[in-house]
Amino acid sequence: MTLQPEISQRDLRLRSKEIMDAVEGGQSFTVTRDGHGIGELVPLRRRRQFVPRAEFGAMSRTAPAMDLERFRSDQDAVLDDDEADPYAR
Repeated sequence: MTLQPEISQRDLRLRSKEIMDAVEGGQSFTVTRDGHGIGELVPLRRRRQFVPRAEFGAMSRTAPAMDLERFRSDQDAVLDDDEADPYAR
C-alpha cells in the first residue's frame, strides 16, 4: 500500500494551485492540522466517454449468447405499438 503524502492546512492554503494540479494529475494527499490527519484530498473518478473497440470486442467474447426472439418479445411487452401521431390534438 502506497502512503499518501501529508500536507498541512497551511501548505494547502499557500500552495493550492500546485496541489490542485497534482490532484488533477492523479495524486492524493492527507491534509493535516496541528500534525493530525483531518481529511483526504483525492482526485474524482472520471467516467470514460467511450470504450475502445478492442476492449469492447474482448468483453463481448465472454458475454452470454442473446436469444433474439426473446429479446424482441420482451421489447414488445413493454413498448406501446400505438402508431398514433403523438402531436395530433
